[in-house]
Amino acid sequence: MKPARCIQAVSGLALCGAASMLVAATPATQAAATAAPAEGEIVITITNMRSTKGVIRACMTTNEDIFPRCRKDPQSHRTVVPAGQNVQLRFVGVKPGKYAVALLHDENDNGKADRALGMMPKEGFGFSRDAKVRMGPPKFKDAVFDYSGAGENLTIRMRYLL
Repeated sequence: MKPARCIQAVSGLALCGAASMLVAATPATQAAATAAPAEGEIVITITNMRSTKGVIRACMTTNEDIFPRCRKDPQSHRTVVPAGQNVQLRFVGVKPGKYAVALLHDENDNGKADRALGMMPKEGFGFSRDAKVRMGPPKFKDAVFDYSGAGENLTIRMRYLL
């Protein structure tokens, strides 16, 4: 049996495993959500949110071929948490490797990245290493970071074009 991949959010919810079991946080889990990352954990702090509407959709993958569309990777770490002024995600059970993170501020919570004229993103987005966006999402090589397995903190700035 494979260990479940889990995330925790400061909002006090944890998402674990392929079955997407949602567990309400206890006070101990709340404290853990703000503690320094332990071995096998990556904590992502999201900055520059323009509103508290909707949700943040986050995915972290090692699969270069499908990035940034992590939904197609069954091994990816994914979560959806309420948007807020101070959002922090905690991925737990992370194995060492090369990862890239993609974020979407889904302000209307419709499960997709809304676009103007079919091209320009209407909602916020962000990528690990603050990878640049040029005529489309960044390549995996621009967002990838090496994860040793030790606890790690990342900061990702949310960007808005409209």
